[in-house]
Amino acid sequence: MSLFLGVGCSQNVDEVDLTQVVVVYTSLDQVFSEPILKAFEAKTGVKVKAVYDSEATKTTGLVNRLIAEKNHPQADVFWNSESGRTIVLKKKDVLAAYQSPVASDIPSGFKDNEHFWTGFAARCRVLIYNTQLLTNEKFPKSILELSRPVWKKQVALAYPLFGTTATHAAALFVHMGEDKAKQYFRNLKDNGIVIVDGNASSRDRVAEGRVSIGFTDTDDAFVAMKQGRSVDILWPDNDGMGTLLIPNTVALIKDGPNPDNGKKLIDFLLSKEVEKMLAFADGGQIPLRDDVDRPEHVPALSEIKAMDVDFEKVAENMEASGKFLQQLFVR
Repeated sequence: MSLFLGVGCSQNVDEVDLTQVVVVYTSLDQVFSEPILKAFEAKTGVKVKAVYDSEATKTTGLVNRLIAEKNHPQADVFWNSESGRTIVLKKKDVLAAYQSPVASDIPSGFKDNEHFWTGFAARCRVLIYNTQLLTNEKFPKSILELSRPVWKKQVALAYPLFGTTATHAAALFVHMGEDKAKQYFRNLKDNGIVIVDGNASSRDRVAEGRVSIGFTDTDDAFVAMKQGRSVDILWPDNDGMGTLLIPNTVALIKDGPNPDNGKKLIDFLLSKEVEKMLAFADGGQIPLRDDVDRPEHVPALSEIKAMDVDFEKVAENMEASGKFLQQLFVR
């Protein structure tokens, strides 16, 4: 596990005068999250001490750390790049309820009924394909088609125990039912799916032409497209279950050292200002409010055929889906 500090931090959270700062653990890529945290510093004068997670263990490393620190919290805020494991922390009594006044216009499906977490700035699970290897007539319309022989050893997938890939897997367990989801992943394995370290690695395999198509998130795909790499996005299952839309989530840590500063940071992260910043960043994250400005290539929430999922049920299925997939894709 690789955890490190940023945004002008010292080497150890314990060595910092925590009364003058806010400590945030975040799994969103540092290249996207750090500018936001610097903007908060500039606006409020509150110093941010940030701990980032690695690409290969997205979210899981920080969640385990927060659970381990439960009796002596070091963080004030958890900014998660997905939702499932934030809900796991709620169930483990790691989070404190906080109803941000800034979040009143965020759709109800993207925030906890008891105010333990709130969503903002989403990404979608999409397929990325190599434009030199695939043509229109070969495009799959559904992720369910990728277990067919034509895609044998031509599909990349991040190791499905971490980050948004783990959330996606758990969502499929909820949407398809456990038996059908298990069979789907068995079929992918039998078809030679290429397991890689993370969504960026999946994207890179496709861009390099080592596979034709891969599962990834919109932010990773947008970055590659902006770089002029030979890739484009497929929005799968528009005629069926839809694609999984995964918001960032933010939560206050129970008994954190600086709850007031933590609330200030949460209010800032949930603002339209931050949704706009994340939309115009290279990752092109999707605002949860349709009235937030966004670049042309970033779709509005209302334009996306999103999978109908209950995030609470997704969280409940993460342990079971994770155990199955760990055994299926032994590394």
